[in-house]
Amino acid sequence: MADEIAFTLPEALGAQKHLRDALGLGEERFPIPAFVNMISDEIEQLRNAGRTDDDIAALIEEASGHALTGQDIGRYYTTVEGRHPNEA
Repeated sequence: MADEIAFTLPEALGAQKHLRDALGLGEERFPIPAFVNMISDEIEQLRNAGRTDDDIAALIEEASGHALTGQDIGRYYTTVEGRHPNEA
């Protein structure tokens, strides 16, 4: 039965926040390298759709208010092999 459950992003984030609150932990924060690593699947798809790293940085700033550069995206992007080493 557990294999049939799939969390949406808001559900997963809400559950994580609830667990952190239960532990008395503060809000989790991600430095740029960790954040870009986390979204590297989406970066790859946007690149495949013709978006530049500058375009992607602008989308991130639009959504988060945090200014990144295309160079940040390129520097910290994690390749498919790095993200999914057992699948490559």
